[in-house]
Amino acid sequence: MANKESPVDEIIRRLTVAMITKNEEEAIGKVIENIKAFAPGVEILIVDSSSDQTPLIAERMGARVIRQFPPKGYGPAMELALRSSQREVVITMDGDNTYPPERIIPFARMILNEGYDLVNGCRLRGKPKNMPWSNYLGNFFFALLASILFGRRIRDLHSGMRAYRKSMIDQLSFRAKGAALPVELLLKPLTRGFRVAFVDIEYQNRIGISKMNPLATSLWTLRRILSARFGR
Repeated sequence: MANKESPVDEIIRRLTVAMITKNEEEAIGKVIENIKAFAPGVEILIVDSSSDQTPLIAERMGARVIRQFPPKGYGPAMELALRSSQREVVITMDGDNTYPPERIIPFARMILNEGYDLVNGCRLRGKPKNMPWSNYLGNFFFALLASILFGRRIRDLHSGMRAYRKSMIDQLSFRAKGAALPVELLLKPLTRGFRVAFVDIEYQNRIGISKMNPLATSLWTLRRILSARFGR
């Protein structure tokens, strides 16, 4: 008699963990190791634009690596990752060790068992110790603006840890080019009636250097908020 599949094994079989990487060779091994510890056997999909050893390390550790080189930017890489998965749930994380892998299974369970279409991991219940004040204040301002415009309390527009129902992603059109794509990937589902949950998460210390351009991110954040709300 065949062994019955456990509830966690069933979730893992229906799940992809996706990451965008660019020169994360210091962190990627640790990140993949931690993902495997909390979701053993899960598909790990990486869209990589590195000039260092990141893709080789990831492949050696069993990740499915799609190379996007020369780099096209975060947005096109994220779109490729989200649309390349063939599984029911896609959970995004960063390759710098900032997001908690122990939330992978609970987030996927909320999609598969509780009927949510998107679960947003919120880093900003308070100011994370490892987040610069300038970043925190910018995040706080834009989240407050979005909360007012969309009539729903939103604490974190830019989180890199989310669970998406793949069928929802397949229904969405979005502008991948440009910074701050996570803003649009959160707000458009809200405007289209999808079920969105907000869950507080821990924001861990980064391994490596942030590659974010604060000015470009701020300008694109505003643009994406207005576009999602007013169709501009």
